[in-house]
Amino acid sequence: MDELVSIIMPSYNTAGFIEETIESVLKQTHSNWELIIVDDCSTDHTDEVVEAFLTDERIKYLKNEKNSGAAVSRNRALREAKGKWIAFLDSDDLWEPEKLSKQIAFMKENGYHFSYTNYVEIDEKSEPNGKSVTGPKKITKAGMYSFCWPGCLTVMYDAEAVGLIQIDDIKKNNDYAMWLKVCKKADCYLLNETLAKYRKRSGSISNHSYTKLIKWHYKLFREADGKNVVSAGILTFGNLFFGVMKKLFYVKG
Repeated sequence: MDELVSIIMPSYNTAGFIEETIESVLKQTHSNWELIIVDDCSTDHTDEVVEAFLTDERIKYLKNEKNSGAAVSRNRALREAKGKWIAFLDSDDLWEPEKLSKQIAFMKENGYHFSYTNYVEIDEKSEPNGKSVTGPKKITKAGMYSFCWPGCLTVMYDAEAVGLIQIDDIKKNNDYAMWLKVCKKADCYLLNETLAKYRKRSGSISNHSYTKLIKWHYKLFREADGKNVVSAGILTFGNLFFGVMKKLFYVKG
């Protein structure tokens, strides 16, 4: 069971996408996984869509008692996880069939405890929009503080080396808050292959104004990570700078 992968999937009103997402998990060439879906009081028919997959005992469906946000949902799924490997997949994103097998092999062969991969963007109809995203070959603790380089859907870490991760209840940047905790235990390495598809939807955080992005980043560093006012401010504006660098050097299309 040391090769068990726990897949963390928060869900909220993704009835139109979650079927395709679960199918991408079922197609994985590495079959020893558990998919932990935590639904955050969806008001659409997500329940009905997921119900059709629950005959597979590897899929666990939990529901929050009240709408609480992705941070609470991810924390709950992580407490339930039993795998050596922890992977993340939002309920509207997709994986290539060899995503898990290739990433586990990459980490085992190199002795890595934390990794991520490249990904491409797709639209709401699952069509590529022409953008592909990569990142630095190695992300140290300092590098992770400079910017959130990994796409959430590409990350995997070794739970035995990292331990249980729980983050503060913040509404935005909660995946980044998680990587900041993990990077204190292990550097993050890039598997330079495109193994995931990120669905760019209207209303996503990347579509919001710089004013809101600044506010959310400041709250992340000040409240979730406990930095003082000056440090939080410096890190916030550093993130804006490295965000431009990412678009210049790591995003194609």
